[in-house]
Amino acid sequence: MTIEFLLEDFCHYARYMRGVSKETECRYREKISYFAKASKITLISDVSEKTVQSFFLHGRRDKEWKISTYRTYYMTLVVFFRWCVKNNHLETNYLKDFELPKLEKSLPKKIRKEEALRLLEIAYNYPYTQKYLKYRNHAIFSLFLFAGLRKNEVLHLKLADVDVENLSIFIRMGKGNKDRIIPMDSNLAKSLNRYLIERKKSGKTCPEFFTSLNLNQGFTNSGLKLLTNKLKEASGISFTIHKLRHTFATLMLEGGCDIYSLSKMMGHSDIKTTTIYLSASAEHLREQIRKHPLNALVA
Repeated sequence: MTIEFLLEDFCHYARYMRGVSKETECRYREKISYFAKASKITLISDVSEKTVQSFFLHGRRDKEWKISTYRTYYMTLVVFFRWCVKNNHLETNYLKDFELPKLEKSLPKKIRKEEALRLLEIAYNYPYTQKYLKYRNHAIFSLFLFAGLRKNEVLHLKLADVDVENLSIFIRMGKGNKDRIIPMDSNLAKSLNRYLIERKKSGKTCPEFFTSLNLNQGFTNSGLKLLTNKLKEASGISFTIHKLRHTFATLMLEGGCDIYSLSKMMGHSDIKTTTIYLSASAEHLREQIRKHPLNALVA
């Protein structure tokens, strides 16, 4: 049986039975298709231990994969092969006892507080052709920096999910299919409310919170990419959307937020994921070291 045919069945199973997100389904399709193409095989019966080992060796040696990329392919293929074994398409899951390289323990990259403030200033004062763009774009980047939302969470945000009056944002089915509520401060509320007023004036009625300028539909991933590149060039700040999320977490800790509350706001399944930001914040660590009892002693 062809891998292409099985992939379709597997993705339907993953989406409708396991409940994976659209993004995860897209990853399955992309990585498994690439495995078949790079390995020059079309039939599932052509998969062997040698085929699998050669694929990963090629990735690390010739394609110079990062360890994170290597592990992404592993996590994708091991689930697919497990499904194939369960449904009698493969005799063995050749990745079952596969050795994985350890992830590098690098600190999350962020921008400085001064850069974050400048980015918000540029997002507001950029010479836009329409006032709608000024308020919408400032609101988008305010959400990244004041609430730590992921890119897809911002793009999928619905009008009904934002309650400016009660200072809360409802994230519907975020990463891992988890709902969560994020509080907003007055600065974020001001930015969002300003955008909502302009949105209403522009006659936007679609359910998405952020909309395109000319169409009554949600703001797109490609639109956000263009906006990000425009602001990077205008500000001279090197950043990614995910780096802004890291910036939010680091600034929250430096401001005195406890790790448990931050974990909930970030939507982390395991608080251990959040603790990496403790190491990333030098200011937070300096504040903690000042609590050393011997600091009160006079030399």
